[in-house]
Amino acid sequence: MDFELPGPDDPRRHEVRAWLEAHPSPGADELQEAGYVVPHWPPPWGRAADPMTQLVIDQELTAADVARPDNPIGIGWAGPTIALAGTVEQQERWLPGLLTAREYWCQLFSEPEAGSDLANLRTTAVRDGDEWVINGSKIWSSYANHSDFGILLARTDPSAPKHKGISYFVLPMATAGIEVRPIIEMTGGNHFNECFFTDVRIPADHLIGQAGDGWRLANVTLANERVSLSTGGVLWSMGPTARELFDLIRARGGITDPPLRQRAARVHSEAIVLQLLGYRVLTAIVKGEAPGPEVSIKKAMADEHGQHVFALAAALAGAGALTSEWGPLGAAAENPWGSWHWGALFSRALTIGGGTSEVQRNIIAERILGLPRDPHP
Repeated sequence: MDFELPGPDDPRRHEVRAWLEAHPSPGADELQEAGYVVPHWPPPWGRAADPMTQLVIDQELTAADVARPDNPIGIGWAGPTIALAGTVEQQERWLPGLLTAREYWCQLFSEPEAGSDLANLRTTAVRDGDEWVINGSKIWSSYANHSDFGILLARTDPSAPKHKGISYFVLPMATAGIEVRPIIEMTGGNHFNECFFTDVRIPADHLIGQAGDGWRLANVTLANERVSLSTGGVLWSMGPTARELFDLIRARGGITDPPLRQRAARVHSEAIVLQLLGYRVLTAIVKGEAPGPEVSIKKAMADEHGQHVFALAAALAGAGALTSEWGPLGAAAENPWGSWHWGALFSRALTIGGGTSEVQRNIIAERILGLPRDPHP
């Protein structure tokens, strides 16, 4: 690891600070117009910032307590694809609302029958004059019940090889024929949904790129990817970080029970290792290299770490953890990141969603350690 940020007198820092002085407490529109929402994108949407400049911008915005708009699927998935393959009209129509989070986006990729084989999708889009007619269903669509638009993969050529006959669409979620059914989790809430499409008609110009190019576009990112120093919470960037839990523990007098102290030490050590792995990834990116096996190792560790953080919090709550009114060491049940009770329940999903721990370990074993592949039926 060889990672060192530019010093306080770096001209890039002065530029960001000068902008912040001229725009105290900037809103989403101001951040978007300045290119600070996605500084790695090319103008006019970003600043074509290299990785180190991105880190400087990120650090300065964080120090000024400035938060970027929250629209993860829109900014992280839909936006780069539209910026790369969309027409000028499509970019001007969708990118401003996407980057400011005025219009929230969801992803409509996974299907009930496709499992982990995304290219086996069955949702169809058939051209009918100036429209596409969509039929099928999707599942595990996060926040689809609150979204304005979705990015949709649908099969447009059933005769083509399965990776070749897929196209990429922008789908307005208020279109007639769309039914969204929330999937209620054991937390009592939901962010996953099922979506059903029955003769849904969208304009022909909602196709991104060329028909049949959807598989490539689904895997697209901008060449200069986003990098950040920010560390989100342990619940897929939600909830508290381990450091915030330990700040709370210190504020409430620490831990006196020896077994719990040892358990807390293990959780603290995990957090440090994950931070160092993150710095190794940043080192590679800043040097213009592809990150190595630490990416897969970090993913496998981070999800279990999230569960360990909340299991420790529950243990520190004692018998009170059996109710929805608990917090570690007598802290209030509610915290700045939501309820501890909700987080403890939600943390069970971490080692399943986004690639199970078993899949992650297979990747590490086969692609990094060179062990024999699992037999496939």
